[in-house]
Amino acid sequence: MAVQPARHIGIGIERPFAEVYEFLAEPANFPQWASGLGDGFEPAGGQDWRARTPMGPMTLRFSPHNDHGVLDHSVIPDYGEPMHNPMRLLANGDGCELVFTLYRRPGMSENEFARDAAWVSRDLAKLKSLLAG
Repeated sequence: MAVQPARHIGIGIERPFAEVYEFLAEPANFPQWASGLGDGFEPAGGQDWRARTPMGPMTLRFSPHNDHGVLDHSVIPDYGEPMHNPMRLLANGDGCELVFTLYRRPGMSENEFARDAAWVSRDLAKLKSLLAG
């Protein structure tokens, strides 16, 4: 497989790394800010959850809790290829940086890719606002 085009979308958050990580490591918190993942999250065993996504019901698989700021998650359709979403939290002074890597899926137009990037940016801004409150 060829290397997929990717965009790294990040945002600074003026909250301690450990506090932000604990919030993000809990999949039940995602519906509060990640509209791109949908809603109706329900545990499905292990690191898996079921959710109503913008593309229909899917399984979401989250990284296990770790000390390295790895917050990857995969969106797994009932039929079709999983979509892997790398996400990293990095300490930065008294706060942190959250970086989401968005891959351009095969067959996705440049306009669709730009639309998805804008959606991720809005979700990260919502997260920052939620944590600032």
